[in-house]
Amino acid sequence: MMNIDKYTDAIRNCRFCFMCRHISPVANVTFAEADTPRVRAVMIYGATMHPEWWSNPDYIAMLYRSDLSRCCTRHCVNHFDENSLNIAARTDIVEMGYVPENIKAIRDELVAGADWQLSGKADVLYFADPYSTEAGTDRVFAEIMKKAGISFATVSGCGCIGRALKVLGFADDAKAAMTKFAGVINASGAKSVVVSNPAAYHALKVDAAEWGIEINADVMHTSEYFLSCGLNISKQAGKLYYIESDYLRNYNELTFPHELLAKLGAEEQHLGASCDFLDVPDQQESFTCGEGAVVLPRIDAALVEKLAKRVVEQVDDPENDRVVTASAYTKIALERYTSLKVETLEELVLKSL
Repeated sequence: MMNIDKYTDAIRNCRFCFMCRHISPVANVTFAEADTPRVRAVMIYGATMHPEWWSNPDYIAMLYRSDLSRCCTRHCVNHFDENSLNIAARTDIVEMGYVPENIKAIRDELVAGADWQLSGKADVLYFADPYSTEAGTDRVFAEIMKKAGISFATVSGCGCIGRALKVLGFADDAKAAMTKFAGVINASGAKSVVVSNPAAYHALKVDAAEWGIEINADVMHTSEYFLSCGLNISKQAGKLYYIESDYLRNYNELTFPHELLAKLGAEEQHLGASCDFLDVPDQQESFTCGEGAVVLPRIDAALVEKLAKRVVEQVDDPENDRVVTASAYTKIALERYTSLKVETLEELVLKSL
């Protein structure tokens, strides 16, 4: 049995459907039908009849070009999980031994770096993941906690805790990484583990449970944690564009970021196509620059640049409009490839205290 066999409903149905074509992020910048959920499903179906396709470099590249935002799955009327189908196809490629050298190199780097250090002892443990460290989000979190008078411990490191390895198709390596990281968290004795990185939140909250790995702490995203702290807000955030997180919104349907924005007095403007008949307009397309794929910049940096520049097209005044994101990954991508003024939720909170 192949991993794709778990998603035969997506294979059978998505290959005939064009309904989510307009919100497929990668297709909207490459203008290639091969980058739509429909054609990916067609090609995966084709591989079930032509096994030689699994070793075709162009076929493999198509599968690894996906942003994995899950926006198409979320907005599908039947929620056919083409997103998980794509990951399953990648896993089959790995298990068949057809993984390309560039993907293998990323895997080797992630596995080799799987080492984490604990600093301090407290009920609250903050995970300073590589993206949050690069964006300076960990330092902003520390400043907020200092102002709030709350002590916390930190776990940090440069390796993968499982999610990146999973989306690349290395299922066994992913589970081993999470098992090791869970051991570090459990050894800390913390009651809560707080994360800024949405992908890390999903890994600890969902992937760990699916693998049967126990996390002996309450996993919270920073937006949820800040809401629970009773922070003293003295400055209204005002008008801004909020970029929905793939993992917080499309994967987990969390409303904490919007609740936090409301508490901060933010006037949310929305990007791209939205369902304006809802009480809160629902941003359909993903503008995270590939947050769902976790390591897309290492696979295709030029593609990430195109995704970033598409975000610029969605705002009214690129030179002056404020853009807020829950993802340090997205902030890094937008600041690298655009001149947009980008803040993380943590930075917005700090300015409002």
